[in-house]
Amino acid sequence: MKILLANKFFYPKGGAETAFLQTGRLMEKMGHKVIYFSMKHPMNLETPYKKYFVSNVDYERGGLAYKAKAALKLLYSFEAGRKMEELIQDERPDIAHLFNIYHQLSPSILYSLKRHSVPIVMTLNDYKMACASYLLLYKGKICKSCRGGNYYECLLKNCVKESRLKSLLNTFEMYLHHKVFHWYDVVDMFISPSRFLQSKLHEMGFSQDNIIHLSHFSNIEDIKPSFGHEDDSVIYVGRLSKEKGLDTLINAVKGSDRIHLKIVGDGPMREEIEERIRKEGIRNIRLLGHKIGSELEQEIRKSRAVVLPSLCYEVYGLSITEGYVLGKPAVGANIGGIPEVIQDNVTGLLFNPGDEIDLRKKIEFFIENPDKAVEMGKNGRRFAEVELNPKIYYERLMQIYQMAFERHKINKR
Repeated sequence: MKILLANKFFYPKGGAETAFLQTGRLMEKMGHKVIYFSMKHPMNLETPYKKYFVSNVDYERGGLAYKAKAALKLLYSFEAGRKMEELIQDERPDIAHLFNIYHQLSPSILYSLKRHSVPIVMTLNDYKMACASYLLLYKGKICKSCRGGNYYECLLKNCVKESRLKSLLNTFEMYLHHKVFHWYDVVDMFISPSRFLQSKLHEMGFSQDNIIHLSHFSNIEDIKPSFGHEDDSVIYVGRLSKEKGLDTLINAVKGSDRIHLKIVGDGPMREEIEERIRKEGIRNIRLLGHKIGSELEQEIRKSRAVVLPSLCYEVYGLSITEGYVLGKPAVGANIGGIPEVIQDNVTGLLFNPGDEIDLRKKIEFFIENPDKAVEMGKNGRRFAEVELNPKIYYERLMQIYQMAFERHKINKR
């Protein structure tokens, strides 16, 4: 089968990209031809399909003219549509599996796929289908104001990075994509990595009957676990942003003689965290920057537990399952999809979101009880072997592809 995989980034930038690239490698391993579509970027992996990739767009840089042009691409990228047309005509894919296509690629590629009658499957990694700011979060608190398609609330509340212009643009984008043109209606099957995301989208008004739950997977057969630890550290892996609860985490562990925290990742809070560590003289927290591959694996192996302190409705918690594969237990906020991957007191410990004292207690438990950390790490590995099994994922994904083929035939009539 010829499978077209599309995602706006073609390097392991975050959870969506990890799932996208892992799926591609799995499909190739199972004998399928995988065709990639993405955006040009200096950090991209090598691929023979890069000639079809769209121009790099960075919404945080450039002057007024550049930003205006980028804003138009966010709404509808004619370049992406044209490049997708070229790719389809040259490669003739049997099916398209989309991941994160918002903004840099835009729904223009959906129109191209529909024009050539290519069945479409889309894996959802956030709440963008129902929330103009992706997160269902406003000033650090859960927000459902966009429920029922009331996207204007984003503009009224200035939700997107507290920018009136960005909030206006995202609000207009939502009305254009979902109320005027209904572009996402051409997607045959949606995949939700967590049951929480699936139910929350229904609650918010995105009530399509074609959303199927399918968790992510991991290449567990290739990775041996490390149930011990080399130091007394815990590790956070992910985006450095407010909604991830990093202020809660730093407040919980700073100044402790027993807890050492490693923060791996990059994002808008990086400079703020660096400044805070320097200004407050925090010696038990290390900011290690963005790491991937073996470097990241080694840092997790040396740690006692993985921590995910999110304030937002986390969709899944990929860093938790990455820890399980390596034999590490987790400490996670009891919010969103996190309780689906952390079995409390079995594979890890849940704490009340935003509660610094509760979080500190849960981390200290693993420091004081290394045997329990090993026991829960082993349970986490067993969880990964069953729930993250690539063979099971592949079988389920093939079933979803078949459902997409059948639904596509019906919709063509």
